[in-house]
Amino acid sequence: MITASIVTYNNNLLDLEGILRSLLISPVQKVWIIDHSDEFLRLESELQEYMRRDEDFIKHAGRGFHLEYMKRSNRGYGNGHNVALRRAMEEGSQYHLVVNPDVWFGADVIPTLWRLMEGDKDVALVMPKVLFLDGSVQRLAKLLPTPLDLFGRFFLPQWLIAKRNNRFELRHSGYEYEMNVPFLSGCFMFLRIDALRSEGLFDERFFMYMEDVDITRRLHAKYKTLFYPSVSIYHRFSRLSYHKWRLSLIHMSSVVKYFNKWGWIYDMERRRFNKKILKEIKVHSEKE
Repeated sequence: MITASIVTYNNNLLDLEGILRSLLISPVQKVWIIDHSDEFLRLESELQEYMRRDEDFIKHAGRGFHLEYMKRSNRGYGNGHNVALRRAMEEGSQYHLVVNPDVWFGADVIPTLWRLMEGDKDVALVMPKVLFLDGSVQRLAKLLPTPLDLFGRFFLPQWLIAKRNNRFELRHSGYEYEMNVPFLSGCFMFLRIDALRSEGLFDERFFMYMEDVDITRRLHAKYKTLFYPSVSIYHRFSRLSYHKWRLSLIHMSSVVKYFNKWGWIYDMERRRFNKKILKEIKVHSEKE
């Protein structure tokens, strides 16, 4: 069984149209929409109308597709997905997709990732190639960050940190081949449920931001966490925390919590994981 969850905040049905269409044509059997919106009942009423009238939804619902809406107080991104993940565990799901509302993809994506996971039980998490609307690649497979990597992106001129940022985002890999990386974006996480049972769900101390770094590195310590470019998805990716002060403060708070948890300067696991993937990329480039 494959399940999925979407956490929304002041979204309407139009915002979700792309991801809902993508999930309908996939092998995903159940989707939870966890709504943290301030605007009460707006999305719920739209979804109810959609489920009553949309011909594609009705057709797939007849084949077993199920959509469940849950309105909850906003306790953070990870908390919302954890609600769905616990339900997925209770209902016997084997794989679960954590996905953003602003993502969409073709019919081949989930089946391809499912076959990958079925063929290699050591894979706990996989993310496909992520594209901007113009088809260019989003650099969302990264090293584990140092304080300079993250604070530098906020406070230093881009020209000053460009070389370091390119290394952090693994740009020299070209994003053209499979990589086992310690940090994958939370916009699309195809997860093995048994690995989550073993290593834990999202750390709810992170209200928003950094929860994806934290869960990827925990899974990476015991399993493979793969960037898999054989299939691709589209993601609008607005980076709002770089433009809105309130979200910037939330982002900074999560960064501080992350380094308090894992270490600011002394983080031997970070050093080991980053050294390993950089070496693998170097070996791959030398073979070419």
